[in-house]
Amino acid sequence: MATGIVSVALHLTGREVLSRIALVLACAAWLTLAANFVYLLLVERAQWVKRAGTPGALTAVAATTVLGTRFSLLGWTLLAAVLLALSALLWPWLLSLVVRHWGRRMPGAVFLGCVATEGLAVLAATLAAATSTPWLAHTALVPFWLGIALYLIALFRFDLRQVARGSGDHWVAGGALAISALAGSKLLAAAGTGMYLWNADDQAVLHDLTVFLLALDLAWYAVLLAAEIAWPRVRYDVRRWATVFPLGMTAAATLSVSAAVDVPWLDAPGRALLWIAVAGWLAVAAGAVDQARAGLRSGPEDSGAVRSTAPR
Repeated sequence: MATGIVSVALHLTGREVLSRIALVLACAAWLTLAANFVYLLLVERAQWVKRAGTPGALTAVAATTVLGTRFSLLGWTLLAAVLLALSALLWPWLLSLVVRHWGRRMPGAVFLGCVATEGLAVLAATLAAATSTPWLAHTALVPFWLGIALYLIALFRFDLRQVARGSGDHWVAGGALAISALAGSKLLAAAGTGMYLWNADDQAVLHDLTVFLLALDLAWYAVLLAAEIAWPRVRYDVRRWATVFPLGMTAAATLSVSAAVDVPWLDAPGRALLWIAVAGWLAVAAGAVDQARAGLRSGPEDSGAVRSTAPR
């Protein structure tokens, strides 16, 4: 998810070489995780069911839609359509499993229900614009509005103390709004291709809502950044990848909204946010490499001890 959306944002700024490098890395990660998903489903079913009930399971849908969106921007519409179909099949299945296990005072991963749902809207709207398919744009409106509803439900279940204590996934509280704003911008862009999708009043509502979602996202961004300064959490945690995703998604949403609503001055902040996301990606990647090296040096016995004390 994190690497894929950074690739999308780099493409939006014309950094095509860096974008494609990130895309290759995202594809490699997606294939690895997909293989693990299938292995657990076929060989270790009990473990798969246990993991499928956690909010993180919805990253399977979200990551697939992000990857499909990048392929659509490359002009690979058939592959993007296949990924849309795959994510649409996984989405109701995984969402129903995850919602059953929702509780109170949950970490930021609770917003992944919104992220996965809005991911469908982003990819469907992107494909609708690329293929001039009105029904696909109309269909994208369903997950767009549903994703906003899921965000509101998740907000009441989110433990606000995570802003100060979270290990990285608390940033998804803002990232979910970012992907919602991105979905709105893609729907506006689809209407701008010449297709008649909705009347002027509907267009105005979508325009205003998209801008409002981006404003809320940027407000969350400021709050979460201030919290990182007030309560530094510099130690590496795998959940920091859930920080990079909102950083990249906010950059992509800002750039996309800038173009969709014709507000050129938003382009500069979007580019600045992109390089912050790239810096965040590099920092988290470095932390992951260092942890992997430490695990190799510590040996099997020490690694087991580390795993036993790690947060789950």
